[in-house]
Amino acid sequence: MPYNAIKKTIQLPDGREITIETGKLAKQADGSVVVRMGNTMLLAAVVSNKDAREGVDFLPLSVDYQEKFASSGKIPGGFLRREARLSDYEVLVSRLVDRILRPIFPSDYHSETQMTINLISADTEIMPDALAALAASAALAVSDIPFNGPISEVRVARIDGKLIINPNVSDLQRADIDLMVGASIDSVAMVEGEMNEVSEEEMLEAIQYAHEAIKVQCQAQIELSELVGKTVKREYSHETHDDELRQRIYDATYAQTYEVAKRGSANKNDRKAGFASVLEGFVSSLPEDHTYDMGMIKTYYHDVEKEAVRDMILNDRVRLDGRQLDEIRPIWSEVNYLPATHGSAVFTRGETQSLTTVTLGTKLDEQMIDSAMVSGTNKFLLHYNFPAYSTGEVKPNRGPGRREVGHGNLALRALKKVLPPEDQNPYTIRIVSDILESNGSSSMATVCAGSLALMDAGVPVKGAVSGIAMGLITDEKTGKFAVLSDILGDEDHLGDMDFKVAGTKDGITACQMDIKVQGLSHEVLTQALAQANAGRAHILNEMAKTLAAPNTDYKPHTPRSFNMVIDKEFIGAVIGPGGKVIQQIQKDTGATIIIEEKNEKGHVNIFASDQDAMSTAVARIKAIVAMPEVGEVYIGKVKSIQPYGAFVEFMAGKDGLLHISEIKHERLETMDGVLEIGEEVNVKLIDVDKKTGKFKLSRKALLPRPGATEQNQ
Repeated sequence: MPYNAIKKTIQLPDGREITIETGKLAKQADGSVVVRMGNTMLLAAVVSNKDAREGVDFLPLSVDYQEKFASSGKIPGGFLRREARLSDYEVLVSRLVDRILRPIFPSDYHSETQMTINLISADTEIMPDALAALAASAALAVSDIPFNGPISEVRVARIDGKLIINPNVSDLQRADIDLMVGASIDSVAMVEGEMNEVSEEEMLEAIQYAHEAIKVQCQAQIELSELVGKTVKREYSHETHDDELRQRIYDATYAQTYEVAKRGSANKNDRKAGFASVLEGFVSSLPEDHTYDMGMIKTYYHDVEKEAVRDMILNDRVRLDGRQLDEIRPIWSEVNYLPATHGSAVFTRGETQSLTTVTLGTKLDEQMIDSAMVSGTNKFLLHYNFPAYSTGEVKPNRGPGRREVGHGNLALRALKKVLPPEDQNPYTIRIVSDILESNGSSSMATVCAGSLALMDAGVPVKGAVSGIAMGLITDEKTGKFAVLSDILGDEDHLGDMDFKVAGTKDGITACQMDIKVQGLSHEVLTQALAQANAGRAHILNEMAKTLAAPNTDYKPHTPRSFNMVIDKEFIGAVIGPGGKVIQQIQKDTGATIIIEEKNEKGHVNIFASDQDAMSTAVARIKAIVAMPEVGEVYIGKVKSIQPYGAFVEFMAGKDGLLHISEIKHERLETMDGVLEIGEEVNVKLIDVDKKTGKFKLSRKALLPRPGATEQNQ
């Protein structure tokens, strides 16, 4: 093998293989690997600067996943015909990798680090997102960049009752559990996915099954690192500390900070001001000519604040805002708040508020998808907006960032499980959540507001969906822990877990979990899920007070829709020559008509602004596709007259011959003066020619025979 490439092979539980190869491509990066499964290949390359920039006290890590269109033999669309900014899907995969990768770097490592993952070969049956984190971690493993890995991610799905790791795309369509799980050898650190209203126990079983597969992948990376001789990482020194100052700040501020935390103020600005006053008091107590670095003072005080808040929750079993550990903040909601929309809702929980709208569009509003792996359309959209004023800040509006894309995707996955089946839903549905206030789990507020808005719009969903964010505070020394329901922003920042769970009364539909501590026990995770279940039920009950079930009809100004399935041979008749027939129907009724051929049938979607227009359009199409029945009587219109009879349109688009011998019982020698073009005439369908399909009509069959008496008629 050229360039002394080194390869490791990983075997999945069902016998399929993943290979990791290094030393062949991108050798000037600090670390690079090619991960392959089937014909799907990912190239991951990582570079980290040797030194940190001055004044940087965090890890400047960027993770970019991008799919090359050439990987699947495609050319990008658009004017430039080249890969441009990351698509939402690529952003979501980048976030999946970032969330598991970022915590494994040492907390004092601050060098700018860039991870690039490219899909360079695509297999339509192998999803690349399940391999991206493995590729990223393996690139770090073969580099000298310090990290506390390895880690990996896998997709675990339950298909036909069986759990499968990294299933084929065609099989995934039958899954009732679809989770991405990220972990180290020791513990699970990240979970995200969707489910068909499954139980907490079923989800936990899937997570544990995934972790066993991840352990094998981590061990392979350890062995790969040994093979390339990268077990010793580079030395660095990115932080300077003053232990005397650290202790002085702790001694002077811990007790005061603890008391501020214990006050239980429900207003985050009051709490923020209280903590700030403690810091200001300490700074004012210092001599005017002190030489302490203010940045270092703030860092050490932040550590004190974090410790004091955590200790207060663990010791006093109360929250920063005075709530009990499992208590949900006050909830109020309202539907039909925006009368001109197709559906709307306001959902407020504590200091978090979402104003959400639902818009029902036609097939013409579907989103076009053009990516390396997928081409097609999407008829369910959810967009999440997070303006700066929601947290009382001033920031430029640069459009949706990665956070907005991720939060919107989580809410979308939670809600799509309760939508009617696609063949029963003619609408393109767009949900937009604008966060007006934020202090903890605005994505779950979006789920609740989105559920209410869908029901307000009259969409026949299976049931209401609620969501809750769970937190965790732990103390390794004492073994104490506290599971927190409906966490605040501060509790998310200072805590050890952010676990978002959404679902109906019958089970979980979506989840997202990020764990910041190693070795989270099964006991703690089980309690968190049980507490989340109770919290979801409470929120559902509060939502039901506003709207318990979908409205029985759409709003008056909502476009009406109707779906028809017609035989394939009638598609041309409905469209007409050059589209003449369908265009005339649309002109006469004002309806929008879309016809597609699927599964050897014609699928007709009709959209109209009111019911009268809808009924007229439907009747016109039904008349075209209706099958004439021999023996039935029709009111026809004479279309043309020939020496041997007249052609009569007895159904829309269907003409039959009314032969001269079938007009009257009396013999007619000529058609002159017998019928006129445009004249309406009652006719009976007496026969259909089996070879030609031509229709034979009779008028005399409906007339009494000459000389017949009433009795023998």
